[in-house]
Amino acid sequence: MADLIKKEADGSLTFGDYTLAEKTKQDDFKSDGSSYKVKTYNEITRLERDGVLVYESVPGTNVTSLKGNDDGLSFKIQGSKDAQITVGVEPQTSYGVKVAGENIGVITSNLGGKLSFSVELEDAGEMAVEVVRA
Repeated sequence: MADLIKKEADGSLTFGDYTLAEKTKQDDFKSDGSSYKVKTYNEITRLERDGVLVYESVPGTNVTSLKGNDDGLSFKIQGSKDAQITVGVEPQTSYGVKVAGENIGVITSNLGGKLSFSVELEDAGEMAVEVVRA
């Protein structure tokens, strides 16, 4: 079995496998002083850093080039079906969201620091996503 999460040469993370039929997870992946946990299969992909949500998609997706900083995060996403994406950001903060270079609007995260949006992935190949503090 291939690794469900890996660190790329540029420091970004790649994780997830939406082709899996059964829930599969990898715990305790260390990167830059943090511990990551990934759960993935065709129904969900979830990444946590030190026990806190970083990314979740329903249904499952493949994510490449995930990078984050204090102002937001960016990644590339691929899946077989349209997906609901939830990312962990600062609570009650507005973020501009771009999918495939197209601005889909400014979304404010909830009290728990979760921000959700939909991405039309069916037959789309890989799409770039940016979530940046507005």
